[in-house]
Amino acid sequence: MSSTDTLPLIDCHPSTGSFRDDVVAGLSRERKQIPSKYLYDARGSKLFDQITGLEEYYPTRTEASIMHAEIDAIASAVGDDALMVEYGSGSSDKTTILLDRLADDLVGYVPVDISRDHLMEAAAGIDAAYPSLEVRPVCADYTSSFPLPDLVEEAMRTVVYFPGSTIGNFEQDDAVAFLRRMARTAGPGGGLLIGVDLRKDPSILHAAYNDREGVTAEFNLNLLRRMNRELDADFVLDAFRHEAVWQPDAGCIEMHLVSQEPQDVVVGDQTFSFEEGESIHTEYSFKFTPEQFANMAAEAGFRIEDVWTDEQDLFSIQYATVAAW
Repeated sequence: MSSTDTLPLIDCHPSTGSFRDDVVAGLSRERKQIPSKYLYDARGSKLFDQITGLEEYYPTRTEASIMHAEIDAIASAVGDDALMVEYGSGSSDKTTILLDRLADDLVGYVPVDISRDHLMEAAAGIDAAYPSLEVRPVCADYTSSFPLPDLVEEAMRTVVYFPGSTIGNFEQDDAVAFLRRMARTAGPGGGLLIGVDLRKDPSILHAAYNDREGVTAEFNLNLLRRMNRELDADFVLDAFRHEAVWQPDAGCIEMHLVSQEPQDVVVGDQTFSFEEGESIHTEYSFKFTPEQFANMAAEAGFRIEDVWTDEQDLFSIQYATVAAW
């Protein structure tokens, strides 16, 4: 048996019906929009892993450099006998930096991801690399409620780990609501270790989301492939192009799939019309000042305890504790 067969899995994978309902609702809006979580099927997750290694994509390597430089302080903040719950664990690459230092001190590690195959492959790798660590994967949409394994009862505290810049994918009210759900997961005495992308020169952002190799474009267009495969849609990929633009007033990058011609697209038994230049909005990526994020965290019930940044202040890793319940 492979370790993917023997690892206990809590499987709360969303149904295809949820995907279909969200797509139909999103394409029926005046401004067409599909939630960014649907970018991450198995292929999308692997494409995103490729993006994180691109020269233009600064967040992953910058976050990793901060973690290497500050690992002792970060480990001290997490503390002993914690249960670490990683939201959107993906390939768990950055997690290994933490686990190299913390694996023997944790009660367990709970990777949570919406892509079951990608999750189990990564969890099996973690399980093999850290034999003393209890690894309990959960396949779920982490923006919704999901159960935790019984390891939570053995832990001194629960620490939610949310690396990368994914908190920026939520508009402010939704981000606060999501942080509040994280606070409920962490519970009294719990913590949050989170990556927060910072405001910076827009030219750096443009390059990061419009890479020369076109991997981000393929990642975005893969959403159309997924709808064709899973929802009996008939999107023609060459009839759409990837676009990522900086919106200075909102403080975010917006990612779109832009129709290059007037066309009708069928999804299941419904038809949606596109004008030339009309787009499907697929992702926000908000960038924050430290003060902005601290205020959002406080509204959600967290108190920021530590902030670690790189020398250029491109990115931050922050540790917060549950301050209100």
